[in-house]
Amino acid sequence: MVEQELRDKYEVVIGLEVHAQLKTKTKIFASDRNEFGQEPNSLTSPITLGMPGVLPVLNKECVNMGILLGLALNCEIPSRCKFDRKQYFYPDLPKGYQISQYDEPICVNGHIDINGKRIGITRAHLEEDAGKLVHAGADGIADSTYSLVDLNRAGTPLLEIVSEPDMRSAEEARNYMEELRNIVRYIGVCDGNLEEGSMRCDANISIMPKGSKEFGTRAEIKNVNSFSALQRAIEYEIDRQIEIVEEGGEVVQETRLWDDNSRETRSMRGKEDAHDYRYFPEPDLMPLEISREWVQRIKDTMPELPAQKRARYQSLGLSEYDANVIVEQMGLALFFDKVLELGANPKTAVNFIMGEIAAYLKENHLEITDTKLTPENLAELISLIEKNTISNNIGKQILIEDMITNGEKASAIVERKGLSQISDEGAIKELVQKVVDAHPAEVEAYKNGKTNLLGFFVGQVMKETKGRANPKSVNEILRSIIG
Repeated sequence: MVEQELRDKYEVVIGLEVHAQLKTKTKIFASDRNEFGQEPNSLTSPITLGMPGVLPVLNKECVNMGILLGLALNCEIPSRCKFDRKQYFYPDLPKGYQISQYDEPICVNGHIDINGKRIGITRAHLEEDAGKLVHAGADGIADSTYSLVDLNRAGTPLLEIVSEPDMRSAEEARNYMEELRNIVRYIGVCDGNLEEGSMRCDANISIMPKGSKEFGTRAEIKNVNSFSALQRAIEYEIDRQIEIVEEGGEVVQETRLWDDNSRETRSMRGKEDAHDYRYFPEPDLMPLEISREWVQRIKDTMPELPAQKRARYQSLGLSEYDANVIVEQMGLALFFDKVLELGANPKTAVNFIMGEIAAYLKENHLEITDTKLTPENLAELISLIEKNTISNNIGKQILIEDMITNGEKASAIVERKGLSQISDEGAIKELVQKVVDAHPAEVEAYKNGKTNLLGFFVGQVMKETKGRANPKSVNEILRSIIG
């Protein structure tokens, strides 16, 4: 670990290349099903396998999703884009080349704003995924004795999103990646599941002396599959490059792999430049003309984006923290929105969601969609509390004990258990007088200045009524009786 004083001598430059698998029913150039987790090599066809004489046919839905993502990333959508052959040889690349986009991509010149900083998007382009190598025979890749090829993933549609080198720390890179996942999920083009590989990240990292205008030699870290691993990998690579430079060496342009077990990167191969791939236009696919009408039709379908949702939540009185936490969990945000649509008070709703509900979900390792709680039932519960039909504490109790586990309506639970709040002042006064008469010593102590005993008396009344007495009325009547 490099000392902070040494780190302060250098400026870090980071750019990310993020591959997002599109949620289409079929692959980008073939009718094979686009699914995860199926029997190896069961989702292939002569087109996917690159057999002689076959021709690719572009999946229009991939183009629609590409345009939608470009708009969400504030990109320009050129009126023309084309596909190219990217030549390289790897065991899981059936054709010996990848159909991608080089000099005329579908999206250019975009940006997203994160924590007040603008991160530029150079381009986003469509391409096909390669297959997958399964290393076997030992516990780790380095010790595997043989490898198997699964071509189910070959031909899966990808959008590769290439950022400008605008990030200056591992934390900034992680925040950018998290926001990018939020965006692709909210617009429905990718499920953003890093563990399954449907969203993967390559990080380009270099260092330069503070104040320098010239970037250092970059190293690329391939296919990092979690946010925490991305942050750790970048931190390690920064330290590695600083140590090399401080010892008088030179950083080599190369591709490196991150090993999350040993917490280090290791060299994989020399990093290729564009000319190494010998790009040329794909002869079997015509250039694609994208009309402005087409773009507008896609734009009209754009859902609310994460940044817009956060701003709306804060305008309703939510804290910045609460708004961020809810937006990070799309299922929770959609649930919350439905509760608001049903007329629930935003602050009361968020108190339940960020309090009892969040604690329950965390303790049981669940998503809100895994429970039986519905937005309609939570909205009804909030309504019962605001009408003083039940107390807030009773609401919390039945939410966790009944509603979230069995899906029962709040009103039905209240009626079944006899939990309606006692608001009749005459009845409450009788209960308060009974408690006061039963605790003369505490009354005397209260009158002699131990005013914190008021909470004791309130607790005794609530105990007598099993939490059903109106707390506000109890406090007011207590003060009037014991002075």
